[in-house]
Amino acid sequence: MNTIELNRFIVILIFGSLVLLSLLKLTNPLKVNRKANIWFGLFLFLWSTFWLDEICSLIKGFEVEFHSILVVQFAQFLTPIMFYFSVLFFSNPSFRFKILDVKYAILPVIFLVNLLLQRFGGFEDQSLFGYVYIGLILFQAVFYTGLSYFTIRKHQKRIQQFSANTEGINLNWLEYIILILFIINIVYVIYNLFYDPTSLNAFINIAFLLVVYFVAYYSLKQKEIYPVEEKKRDEFISINEESESEEIKRKLIPDEELLRIKTDLEKLMEKEKPYLDSELNLIKLSEQLSVSTHHLSYAINTGFQKNFFQFVNEYRIDYAKKLLKDNSANKLSILGIAYESGFNSKTSFNTTFKKFTDQTPSEFKK
Repeated sequence: MNTIELNRFIVILIFGSLVLLSLLKLTNPLKVNRKANIWFGLFLFLWSTFWLDEICSLIKGFEVEFHSILVVQFAQFLTPIMFYFSVLFFSNPSFRFKILDVKYAILPVIFLVNLLLQRFGGFEDQSLFGYVYIGLILFQAVFYTGLSYFTIRKHQKRIQQFSANTEGINLNWLEYIILILFIINIVYVIYNLFYDPTSLNAFINIAFLLVVYFVAYYSLKQKEIYPVEEKKRDEFISINEESESEEIKRKLIPDEELLRIKTDLEKLMEKEKPYLDSELNLIKLSEQLSVSTHHLSYAINTGFQKNFFQFVNEYRIDYAKKLLKDNSANKLSILGIAYESGFNSKTSFNTTFKKFTDQTPSEFKK
């Protein structure tokens, strides 16, 4: 099989995989993160159209330039926006578009006007429209990719306000997609500028195929980030919004009530050890204390100067340290100690242990 045939085979795999994955995300058989996966499915479908020319040329036997069709060009321009919208709904499933969100249509409208003037304006010099066309595509891609990245990073801090095990809900896989695509595109641009642009097609397509399989693996094993029940979900989101606003600086409860909740919470953690439950979250803990989630969140943030993630995992790490030191527990593997201590995976245990102690569990044990 020569390079051309290999490249054609890879193109078929990329296009087929993206279309199939798009269908799976749109139908969402696992029923998780429903709104986010609709937008993510649309992103995948639009992404697949970038290989449409090559697919159709394989079927027809001659070059087909779908990328020059106005509707296709406009649809492809929307790809970064679809990705950002999916990130937006992953990080906040209660998000609703408002009138001010018409701002998202500004760049697409400018792009469409530029396309129409370029096609039907009757201008002899098309170079200006070409520069605007390329500039808009680059700006849109960089802007929404950057915005998606910072939205994910913000989300990763937010979920620590209500969850003690963030693995699987921290959107790391979307963050990795952004970084990988960014690196691939830089390599592609540099190679096209300084070397033969045709010889890298197979290499770039292999890289994109691996990215598609990476996306497929992590998107199909994703967890529901927020509770499905609307009331609980809105509670979590409102706590997140409060923690980011100036409201948190004002007293939510009197000092006496804060002290009472702190004392009751410390007693509960010592006697009942709720932190050993790997599914523990802010709502579960507030129910055990018989206080509201808002008051408990405030008590942890203000009374202990920690977020929920830090507060709970300090107890887990201390418990794990005892197991690692205890000779009778030597029969337990690192994974066993992780589960015994309330962690839901060896990865999250190692990462959190290292974060709190500057050592891995194995290093600490030695």
